[in-house]
Amino acid sequence: MSSTVPAIAAELRQSRGEPAQAPGFQLGCVTYNLLQNMELETIIETLESTGIAALELRTGQKHGVEPSLGPQERARVRQRFERSKVRLLSYGTTCEFQSPDPEVRRKQIETGKAFVDLAHDTGALGVKVRPNGLPAGVPYETTIKNIAGSIRELAEYGEPKHIEIWMEVHGRNTQEPKTAADILFAVNHRNAGACWNSNPTDVKDGSVQESFRLLGPYVRNAHINELYSSYPWREFFHLLRASGYTRYTLAEVPESKEPERFLRYYKALWQQLVA
Repeated sequence: MSSTVPAIAAELRQSRGEPAQAPGFQLGCVTYNLLQNMELETIIETLESTGIAALELRTGQKHGVEPSLGPQERARVRQRFERSKVRLLSYGTTCEFQSPDPEVRRKQIETGKAFVDLAHDTGALGVKVRPNGLPAGVPYETTIKNIAGSIRELAEYGEPKHIEIWMEVHGRNTQEPKTAADILFAVNHRNAGACWNSNPTDVKDGSVQESFRLLGPYVRNAHINELYSSYPWREFFHLLRASGYTRYTLAEVPESKEPERFLRYYKALWQQLVA
């Protein structure tokens, strides 16, 4: 019964012509995959025209903002966002640390550090990394230690640069909330947190409350996806608001032939669900 109260209150406000209650957080977007084939300027113009507040740049896409950029190019990216209504929030990397091979992990860590430097130089807040499963034949505790140690090293590297490290709740087995929480508990660093990923595995008996209990204290960023799905979006947004979260929920959605039109509809539905 209590879970329906926010929805009922929102409907009453609308029927009276009253403004909806501000959720405390804003809507942003990930370039993966809706904006993957756009140049950076087109991305910014699209988000400005649709009132989308923040952006996560996924590596390997047409925008071209990568660690390979030189100092002048980085400065231009920073200046472009400073002139924009859109915040460059984060970089979405594919850095992953579950390998039992220390040389493989070292390469991934160094790539992550390069993105931390890029984030610092271009004015972003965070760098997203991920676990990507539990390797067969490796003890659970060993893999947790390997992932956590790698993320901790990145968090230590990013802290003096004021760049946070966000672990996406991702990968077979590692997207299980209990496993993700085990990793973050082992990381144990104030500059590292979770990127909530709105996975089906979050949902237990139609609710994300238990998963949010495990991961909520770590959440620094959130990816959301298809808002028409059976995922309990109203409950999730209510839990975010109640936790004091004041950042962004980033739309991570498939490509559209009409991205600007899609984003207008997406934002309208998001506003209804967060009210």
